Amino acid sequence: MSEDPEIAKIMQKKLEAMINQKPQPKVEPGIIDLNDSNFEQTISSENLTLVDFWAEWCGPCKSMHPIFESLEKQYPNVKFARVNVDQNQNISTKFAVQSIPTFIMFKSGKIIDKMMGAVGAPGIHMICKKHSN
Repeated sequence: MSEDPEIAKIMQKKLEAMINQKPQPKVEPGIIDLNDSNFEQTISSENLTLVDFWAEWCGPCKSMHPIFESLEKQYPNVKFARVNVDQNQNISTKFAVQSIPTFIMFKSGKIIDKMMGAVGAPGIHMICKKHSN
């Protein structure tokens, strides 16, 4: 270590800042399929949760699946999840999902952002970057 008191002060401040810095919460990797039994618990966590509302018969929804899956790996602090609207009509009704795909970002159980349509990678990047910084 340096004998210079100024450098020692700077190093001490840096160390304190590093110790007090809040780590970004990491979430379990993988896309979660949501339904009545796990929806509320999943979206009510402190972590950001991006939910893809989709249906089996929806072409644009299917085109978004590989994009959604690849971007899930790039945002470790965002939980990625899906709701099949045909199997979970009460969830999609509760959040007024009228067209699909619809992507809703939740934090602590509250909607903080919403996008509709096959927004592609730029749309998913935008919503994730906007809220994870």
